[in-house]
Amino acid sequence: MPDQALWAPRLYTHTMLEQPVPPKRAFLSRIGLSRPELRAWALYDWANSAFMTVIVTAVFPIYYSGVAAAGLDEKTATAYYAAASAVALLAVALIAPPLGAVADARGRRKRFLAGFAILGILSTAALFFVEGGDWKLALVCFAIGNFGAGASTIFYDSLLAHISDPGEPDEIDRVSAAGFALGYVGGGLLLAISLTWITSPATFGLPATDEPGGTIGPRLSFVAASIWWLIFSIPLMRKVPEPPATGGESSLVSSFLGLAKTLAEIRRFPQAFLLLLAFLIYNDGILTIIRMATIYGKGIGLESSQMIFAVLLVQFIGVPCSFLFGGLASTLGSKRAIGLGLCVYLVVALLGYFMETATHFYCLAALVALVQGGTQALSRSLFASLIPRQKSAEFFGFYAVGEKFAGVLGPTLFATVLFAGESSRVAMLWLMLFFIGGGFVLSMVDVEKGRQQARNAE
Repeated sequence: MPDQALWAPRLYTHTMLEQPVPPKRAFLSRIGLSRPELRAWALYDWANSAFMTVIVTAVFPIYYSGVAAAGLDEKTATAYYAAASAVALLAVALIAPPLGAVADARGRRKRFLAGFAILGILSTAALFFVEGGDWKLALVCFAIGNFGAGASTIFYDSLLAHISDPGEPDEIDRVSAAGFALGYVGGGLLLAISLTWITSPATFGLPATDEPGGTIGPRLSFVAASIWWLIFSIPLMRKVPEPPATGGESSLVSSFLGLAKTLAEIRRFPQAFLLLLAFLIYNDGILTIIRMATIYGKGIGLESSQMIFAVLLVQFIGVPCSFLFGGLASTLGSKRAIGLGLCVYLVVALLGYFMETATHFYCLAALVALVQGGTQALSRSLFASLIPRQKSAEFFGFYAVGEKFAGVLGPTLFATVLFAGESSRVAMLWLMLFFIGGGFVLSMVDVEKGRQQARNAE
């Protein structure tokens, strides 16, 4: 049982604790990356964030609206983009719970992760072939890429509870926060490289944007994102052990038919269910801000370079702030730290309505950077601590439903408002309701009681 031995919690003896700890190991322990499997797991955030940063947030939205959708009017192009995001994430939400149940039963979390990641990687690389007016091809590749990235994340998140040490309750928060921090660094580095291709093409012997073939800079960034995602996924596949299969029903059909049973099962853990409901609400606002920021900025007249710089600002401010939130959870508790993040998002949504200049955009980007990684990281780790580990992929399937339906509702809101002839500013005000409602439900979660129920079930 080599895999199970690797998966089992480590036992730390008195003799081991008395030995001096090397400075490097002490630092890695403080940030939650003390063991090889923890570092390999967190590195997938570094890999996957290339897609999230270059494709979802920064380069592709601008390329789509300025090049691929050049033949469409601005509102129609934005509405189609939002609809493509919504469809892709809705598909993930529908398949997440049954696939999670199958992965638990068969012990195939890593195999499913790899399959969906490859789907996303290939569709991201295919964006290289999108040129002027190819908005249909662009949206198909974009939607498939979102589907692959979102589905792979279900199984990535589900591994968190298995690799963290249950004897150290704070470790799971530190590991989750470290993953988001690495994601910021990885995504930021690739975005910085992409920005040089786009803004200084002559330096690399590439044609300028106003010359024939001038779209090669952003198109190369799409290929780079796919290669980055592929290479840095390898450590997880090699170093993170596959948790043991739980047995039981393992066919996809039976898992679909058993959705009601799974929902009833998760309701046996009411604190986890409450957190799931809160996450469904407040994450709607978070994901909408992430996905629609550059499209929104372009709609109010900001330059592409200004928006990409703001995204870079978020990436690199987000690194220390993600680690800070991991430490803040040890002091305030995960729930209060998340609540603090939601208060900041509430301010961002309100100020976004009045945003006029690039300076305003930078200020709001800095505010988002303070809390984005930490809020999402602690939501993930808090949920993982409230569920039994043997049900991790199945329950994280429902967590993904909350995450992806949030990604559906927000872009759908933008699309509806724009189709109705209103401006994006009105939609920004609606986001405040998500943060207020989600924060209220979060306040009802009893964390200690939920953790005790989960450990008893194990």
